[in-house]
Amino acid sequence: MDITPYRLGAVLLTLLVLPAPTTALADPAPVPARHRHSAAEISDFLTSFYGHHGPSERDREQKVSQQLKDRQGQSRYMDVLLCVRSESRDGARSEPQDIVIGPVTVAQSAKVGWATVTTHWSPEETDTFTVYVRLDSRPIKIDDVICAG
Repeated sequence: MDITPYRLGAVLLTLLVLPAPTTALADPAPVPARHRHSAAEISDFLTSFYGHHGPSERDREQKVSQQLKDRQGQSRYMDVLLCVRSESRDGARSEPQDIVIGPVTVAQSAKVGWATVTTHWSPEETDTFTVYVRLDSRPIKIDDVICAG
């Protein structure tokens, strides 16, 4: 096949007029931002989780990270979710008279939120500890608890 200048021009014109494929050059669709728990959501969760007398067995099983479950399994005489030593060998847990959840702080860059929890064991005896929640956990769970001392 001989290409004459006329045919070559027609081929070039066709190439210039045809639209370029856009799928290969298009920007990828933006990835929707993942939901991150707000301070209000974390506060509601912690208030529900701890209630006035401590978490239920069901909440301990379903709303706690595996890391904390493992730590609880290794701490026979310590309730890691309430930061209280259990004197009972039969696994019975102590129950506080009341629990108060402090204000929640959220650190978006660290992807974590936390609050101070105060347990009231008697009118003279209180204890505090800090509870941490990952902002992107689905469903929301307690990720860590740090006892005050």
